[in-house]
Amino acid sequence: MKNKLKNLTGFLALLIVFSGCNKKDYNLGDLTVPSNIVINTEIVGQDATHPNGDGSGDVKFKITADNAITYKIDYDANTALDPVYLPKGEVTKKYTSPGTFTYTVTAIVYGRGGVSSTLTKEITVRSDFAPDPTIVTNLTNDASKTWRVDEDVAGHFGVGPWEPGTTTPVWWAAAPHEKAACCPCFYSAHFTFTKAGTNNYSLQVTSPDGAFTKTGSLTNLPGIPGSGAEACYSYGGGTGAFSFVPASSGAAGSTGVSILLSGNTTYIGYGSLLSEYEIFEITPTYMYLRVQGTETGNAWYLKLESL
Repeated sequence: MKNKLKNLTGFLALLIVFSGCNKKDYNLGDLTVPSNIVINTEIVGQDATHPNGDGSGDVKFKITADNAITYKIDYDANTALDPVYLPKGEVTKKYTSPGTFTYTVTAIVYGRGGVSSTLTKEITVRSDFAPDPTIVTNLTNDASKTWRVDEDVAGHFGVGPWEPGTTTPVWWAAAPHEKAACCPCFYSAHFTFTKAGTNNYSLQVTSPDGAFTKTGSLTNLPGIPGSGAEACYSYGGGTGAFSFVPASSGAAGSTGVSILLSGNTTYIGYGSLLSEYEIFEITPTYMYLRVQGTETGNAWYLKLESL
């Protein structure tokens, strides 16, 4: 019995020694707040004759700072907060509001442990972009026009890869009425586009049965649950501004014009999309859109009809 007790005591002593050897101390190091932030800007085409650029609206940004790990940028503090992640602190942004406007740019710089610093800078940029007037008339009737997803036609909803060379929903396309059983809100939602004056446009979303969307980080709509399957979710509707911008996809066969939604309270058709809806085709009664999904390798397609 004494030998057994000695052996047990020795085993426990070794166990304590090894446990002590395996213990790890985790240390984030000094949480140094980023400092000396600089927002470098190059307004494309800017010279003595064109102090606000060449009319393309393009501005090249480069953010630098001491003790920086990651960067975000908000392109205009005069609109809803919408910071964009910049892995290397560099990006080219196209401002598209026609005319010459001053924008307040905010850089958010993150350091170790998530500590952050911000800096703002004002820039004045000229944009000469104007969409084809026929597109504006077809979309808004030069006053107001309401649209909905056209459930009666094949391919009213579909998905394919987000790449310039593929411009059809090659992965999947919906059959007529395919989403009626699971997601009736997809077909009952209405989208009213209004022209209130020169370069003054708004979108009102009326969705009595909820918003058709994915959940969590895959949607920007307010009030959607943090998890759950694709479905109809409670959504009180919303109204927000939109603008016409040059299409950024580089895809062939489109009008070259996109609808860019402002803020996060509105959507068109499906709530798990980014904010730029490229107009592939539009007539007074028919609209075909292509838009990048929040799962950014996906290009989604929507066919809508006017009411």
